[in-house]
Amino acid sequence: MSKKVLVPLAEGVEEIEAVTIVDVLRRANIEVVTASLTNNLDVKGSHGIFLKADTALEKIINYDFDAISLPGGMTGMNNLKADMRVIEKIRDMYESKKLVSAVCASPIVLGEAGVIKGKYTCYPSCEVYVKGGEYIEKDLVVCDDNIITSKGPATTILFTLEIVKYLNGSNEELSNALLIPLIKK
Repeated sequence: MSKKVLVPLAEGVEEIEAVTIVDVLRRANIEVVTASLTNNLDVKGSHGIFLKADTALEKIINYDFDAISLPGGMTGMNNLKADMRVIEKIRDMYESKKLVSAVCASPIVLGEAGVIKGKYTCYPSCEVYVKGGEYIEKDLVVCDDNIITSKGPATTILFTLEIVKYLNGSNEELSNALLIPLIKK
């Protein structure tokens, strides 16, 4: 049975991160549901690109997911952080030992939810706003128990490949197909 990941899309989302997360997960045959925080499914990103969400968060908030993945963008992150449905979903999933993940500025949202207890990373300078945990500056992606965090736009493919590995047990075939070994040389 395919794993299922929730990707909430808030106005001001970092488009490259949102699209990369969805694209890489779907290439791994993982079901992804993008959800707008509002009833408007057209979500304007931080660079003026509109992303069309699959559904409104309200319609699927109580569905069972294997993971949640938060793209960044400062405005998008602030909108996610201000939405108590998102905060509660993160808490519930974390406590149920489901995967909770965030990239760029969005580890701040995980901190707001009170789930960052171990090591994490985020966009440089955002760490001062993350509640809890130990910031790891040197790592592009940090996996700690059922939390995966990453630095930002350029690290999003690596971040999402770690999500794939966590959910599917392996990411090697997909990593090779995406030519990741070429950039690691």
